[in-house]
Amino acid sequence: MKKILFIVAFASLSIFANAQQVSSRAKALRIMSYARPEYMVKDVKIIADTMTVYTLSEQVIYPFGKWNTLEEYITNTELQWYREVGYRKFMNGMEVSVNTIKRLDGSFIDIYRSITTGKVEMLSAKITDPEIVFRNGLHVGMTMQEVYMVYFTKFLKSYVVDVNVLKIISGAGEVSQIYTFKGKKLRHLQVRSDYKFY
Repeated sequence: MKKILFIVAFASLSIFANAQQVSSRAKALRIMSYARPEYMVKDVKIIADTMTVYTLSEQVIYPFGKWNTLEEYITNTELQWYREVGYRKFMNGMEVSVNTIKRLDGSFIDIYRSITTGKVEMLSAKITDPEIVFRNGLHVGMTMQEVYMVYFTKFLKSYVVDVNVLKIISGAGEVSQIYTFKGKKLRHLQVRSDYKFY
């Protein structure tokens, strides 16, 4: 009798675990149905406290807009930046000149100028300064609802109640934006790239 009860309990736990996975996927599909068309969202996944949004929008690759030179971007922001120049190795061992622009709070953006696109490309960024604003208006200090309303037409609060991290990933997976929330406010923005070309 104990064996039968154990088997029934184990089966119930397995069914419950599967139901949780289906529930998470159902939430993701519902959220995706409210995605703004300009972001061309192709998939949404919710795992634990992280929501990942896969998009074909070039906003992920160029969050600060397209610039021919770093000086154009610096002039456009009207902010005081501190600049460092260095070199980074890429896939084939080529060394590429990388400019790092920084703010006093430690926020930084690593940038290089691509000979392929002729544009300023971002390698990485860490932003805690609310003065630094993405092209779509996102900046540190916004509420979770304000951030979600940039990408979606409706804020499903009950669906994201446990979400503390929002990842926006480019279709090829080469660039990702990571938004970290604390107390339902955007506290930290990070950009990561995995470019395999120059």
